[in-house]
Amino acid sequence: MQPFTIHKGKVAGLDRANIDTDQIIPKQFLKRIERTGFGKFLFYDWRYLDGGKPNPDFELNRPENQGATILVANENFGCGSSREHAPWALQDYGFKAIIAPSFADIFYNNCLKNGLLPIKLSKEDVNYLLKESLSADYELTISLEEQVVYDEKGFRASFYIDPYRKQLMLKGWDEIDLTFVYEKHIAAYEEKNNPIRC
Repeated sequence: MQPFTIHKGKVAGLDRANIDTDQIIPKQFLKRIERTGFGKFLFYDWRYLDGGKPNPDFELNRPENQGATILVANENFGCGSSREHAPWALQDYGFKAIIAPSFADIFYNNCLKNGLLPIKLSKEDVNYLLKESLSADYELTISLEEQVVYDEKGFRASFYIDPYRKQLMLKGWDEIDLTFVYEKHIAAYEEKNNPIRC
């Protein structure tokens, strides 16, 4: 994973509630074993019309949202099945953070484990961001260290993240990387306590 410290990026709004993982990445695209290559299938049923033509009415297809790295959506984002492919698809598309009033628990944790920052803000704050996201080139800055989101118009909101998950994201570590930090200690323990010697 890449460390997440401070990120400034363009915002795309998706003013929909209860966006489930079946919409984020439809089941027919779950055959890959890699974590990459899912971005082109993100929101596939909404992004494309019959025949694979881009749907001009879908929010992410609008010219002003091209290159967005921060997605703002409504309540209960990531509900439905617990597929880890959903954060993979969002990341592969280019998103670094998702902001919503609430997330499905499994999706929220899958995001953190994969380096995609899910941020819970109040409904009022999210409504402000959704409105501002309609403007071309609207940007937000996210500081994970300070746990704040702000823009250049005076908006500023703080968010909570579990301290353990925060430290892993700041370092760009997953739980396997954390285990390697203690590799010498683990090896010493195994050497001392393993009664079987080869």
